[in-house]
Amino acid sequence: MKQKNIGYALLAGSMLFGLTVASGAYAADVNKLAENCAGCHGADGANSDSHIPNIGGMSAKYLTITMAHYKHKERPCVEIEVQSGAKKGTKTDMCKVVAELSDDDVKQLSDYYAGKKFVRAAQKFDAALAAKGKAVHEKNCEKCHSESGSVADDDAGILAGQKIHYLKEQTEFFLAEKRPMHKKMAPKLKALSKDEVAAVVEYYGSLK
Repeated sequence: MKQKNIGYALLAGSMLFGLTVASGAYAADVNKLAENCAGCHGADGANSDSHIPNIGGMSAKYLTITMAHYKHKERPCVEIEVQSGAKKGTKTDMCKVVAELSDDDVKQLSDYYAGKKFVRAAQKFDAALAAKGKAVHEKNCEKCHSESGSVADDDAGILAGQKIHYLKEQTEFFLAEKRPMHKKMAPKLKALSKDEVAAVVEYYGSLK
């Protein structure tokens, strides 16, 4: 009986050791992947470049879909300059970056950044325009972009506190049909005037 118990103990110990090693390997892999992303998106997915979105705290589902869109070149691949790290000063774009990632890499990175905190950008904004944008949001956008676009679980990307320049650019891509848009969003966005679009973008950017 004693030998049997010893056998169970050894089996349990080997299983626990295996899980620990696997967990450590996973952490090492994702940290290495995240190092490459940090060159543009910053540590934990937060950066100060107005052209590059903060991605920490986005839902894993949203990040996975986003990278799939880039992998299939369904979104414009805007060229940007790497901000830090070994490739600082060189140019790249998301399509090139994602092309090198496996499905497992994408899953690891999506889970990694979903576990970080979203950092709202410190930026200047037009207070009067933002006030008008709040009304536009409440009437047209709140149903899907809950709590002023601040809920990651909506799987629609966090808008509250995102870079104004980036939001303007992506809105233009939506309206030009250069980026996939949810079928419920398309008629609502296209029904807005240019002034209303500008106002709601300013509103999201104003949130601290």
